[in-house]
Parts: sequence; C-alpha cells; structure tokens
Amino acid sequence: ALLSMTIATLIGVVLGVIAASNRNSWIDRATMLLSLVGISTPVFWLGYLLILMFAVNLGWLPASGRGTLTQLVLPSVTLGLAAAANIARITRSSMLEVLSDDYIRTARGKGVRERTILRRHALQNALIPVVTVMGLQFGALLGGAVLTETVFAWPGAGKLMVDAILARDYPIVQGAVLVFAVAFTVVNILIDLTYAYLDPRIRYT
Repeated sequence: ALLSMTIATLIGVVLGVIAASNRNSWIDRATMLLSLVGISTPVFWLGYLLILMFAVNLGWLPASGRGTLTQLVLPSVTLGLAAAANIARITRSSMLEVLSDDYIRTARGKGVRERTILRRHALQNALIPVVTVMGLQFGALLGGAVLTETVFAWPGAGKLMVDAILARDYPIVQGAVLVFAVAFTVVNILIDLTYAYLDPRIRYT
C-alpha cells in the first residue's frame, strides 16, 4: 500500500500539474485521456497485461508470489497506476481553480517565474482536495485489493477476508473488519492534521 501510494502520488500530481499549466493544449488533452483510460481500465486486466509484458515476454520480474522486492513491483505498479488516474484529475481541477485566483495574477504581474508560481504558490494551496483523495485511496489499499492480490497470488488482507467469508470463519472476518476500520480512522486523522500543515489558516483546538 505504501509503495502503491508513492507511485500514485508521484505520477498523479506531476501529470495533474502539467495538465493544469498547459490548459486546453494537446498536453492537457493527452494527460486527461490517459487518466480516463486509467480510471476505466479494470485493475485485473492491467495486472495481467503487466505480467504478460514484464514477466512473460521480457522476463524482468516475477509474475506472482511474495518474499522479495522484485515480487512487490508489479502489484504495486498495478495499484499505483489505477490510483494515479484519480489523483491526476483531482490535481488538475484543483490547480486550475487556484491558478485563477488574484494572488496568482499578482505574482505573474510582478514577474515571478512560472515554475516558482506553480511550485510555491499554486501547488501547496491546491493540495487539500488532493490529499483528501489520497487518504481515501490509501485507506482502501490498507483494506486490501482483492482482485490484484488474486492476480498476483499475493496473500494480502483483502484476500484473507474474502477467504474467511467464504469459509464462514467469523472471528477472522470480525478481526479484519476491526483492523480496516482502525486503519481508516487513523488515515482520516492524519489527513486532518495535514490540512493544518498545508493551510496555516486552518486551526484545530
């Protein structure tokens, strides 16, 4: 989950910023088309495609299993690409809203470089909705990704819970639900604390 969110954040935020800074250009349209494809692509199909490309044809990575770092790459990339599409669209939307504010026009009027405006002024103020989506995505990943775990034969939390439901192993089901609920609660608390860090106007008593 951590590696998947790292991949999703890097790809999603970068693509979203690039799309917003090149609004209505071919770069913007291509980026949004890629994100639309990413959202629409079934995660199990993407997993099989990566296995076919990198495990079967190229032989660079193992197709399944757990135990080494190389076995972590394909499932993490599969989940990361799916989450990156959502993050890219939210980042673009939030950046466009911020870039239309008066203080951005003032900075441009003063001759501040566009790269500095994007990095220091626009991105930080646009991150609150992005962080919200990232938190929801991360909470879902902590709860396990059943399809991805099945494709890559990864003994994860989601697959454990599904197997327990099918076997009517109620103590395992209850324990898994409790762990998932606590994980979501902790993630939501961290998101709230991150809001205060990103925007000094937000204060919690």
